[in-house]
Amino acid sequence: MTSTEGAPFSLELGDDLREVQGWVHEFARDVIRPAAQEWDEREETPWPLIQEASKIGLYSLDFFATQWLEPTGLGIPVAFEELFWGDAGIALSIVGTGLAAASIAAVGTPEQTGEWVPQMFGTPDDVKLGAFCASEPDAGSDVGAIRTRAVYEEASDEWVLNGRKTWATNGGIADVHVVVASVHPELGSRGQASFIVPPNTPGLKQGQKFRKHGIRASHTAEVILDDVRLPGSLIVGGKERFDERIARVREGKSAKAQAALKTFETTRPSVGAMALGVARAAYDYALEYAREREQFGRKIGDFQAVAFKLADMKCQIDAARLMVWRAAWMARNGKEFTSAEGSMAKLMASEAAVRCTEEAIQILGGNGYTREYPVERMHRDSKIFTIFEGTSEIQRLVIGRSITGLPVR
Repeated sequence: MTSTEGAPFSLELGDDLREVQGWVHEFARDVIRPAAQEWDEREETPWPLIQEASKIGLYSLDFFATQWLEPTGLGIPVAFEELFWGDAGIALSIVGTGLAAASIAAVGTPEQTGEWVPQMFGTPDDVKLGAFCASEPDAGSDVGAIRTRAVYEEASDEWVLNGRKTWATNGGIADVHVVVASVHPELGSRGQASFIVPPNTPGLKQGQKFRKHGIRASHTAEVILDDVRLPGSLIVGGKERFDERIARVREGKSAKAQAALKTFETTRPSVGAMALGVARAAYDYALEYAREREQFGRKIGDFQAVAFKLADMKCQIDAARLMVWRAAWMARNGKEFTSAEGSMAKLMASEAAVRCTEEAIQILGGNGYTREYPVERMHRDSKIFTIFEGTSEIQRLVIGRSITGLPVR
């Protein structure tokens, strides 16, 4: 399969991508993995590791932009798989800013992208974070039910935001927040927009910080907006473009996907790559264990019961990677997701991660169930991928609607 317009599709990575893959893998192996258990237990943001990533250029706008614009579309998936192979919690702390950055880069003006995205990363000596705030206590999977309001005051050319966000990665501790709010509630998701909240803006504060089952090194919290006032120019994409879109909606014409959904569409293959890294980490550990551990006078990998588990794990991982790479290539080269390929990739990879980490525990037996061995942590980490950025049920809904052409409910 080749493209007449973009990069040809190939399962063989080019020299540049292989170099990035090896470089990120070394960082994951030498820096992230040795610290994984500590930060999981501490349940704190691993600032020293984010700073280390910044020092080598891994946590930087330049790295994310270079990989995001890589012609085959595989730059981000390849890098993310290696990072999350190291540890999901620490990796999410390193890449969490990317979702906020992508939300501006996807639909923002060039001026907005140029001014605010660099501020989300900072410098090695002064590391910054970004946060994307979409979910709410009563609007998780149902993005159209968002209640956070943004009201435009024409006299002062300001937006006033009020509401409560939840499940926000880096929420409250980020320097730049991107907040999805409803401007015209009667239009549902089509009446929503995203807003850039600069550092130290009065009225924005952190609410509850969540204590989680997994990805504990990644900060997840509520964000409270109490009469947050923003310059009129900080609506992502610009007010003029937003008003034009609302006018088309009111006229009954089709409008482009609103900001939150647009962000999720572009990042779902990337989330699949994250899950893929966790699945592969569990498989690698279980495979090595099966080759060394002896029971009944034989290596346990010599028993069909174990070898067949490893065979299934390997098949699931490779199949998921193919789907992630296909979706990422399609997105980068302007190929329409006619069968919700982005959702397919995220669904398959996330569920493969849960299955593979569970089987890794089973292969290790009692050892696998203890915190002395990393597969227990990997299993806890894996579950989030079937929940955030669209649950598995939502992915199936999206795929079902796409392939049937019916309004599946």
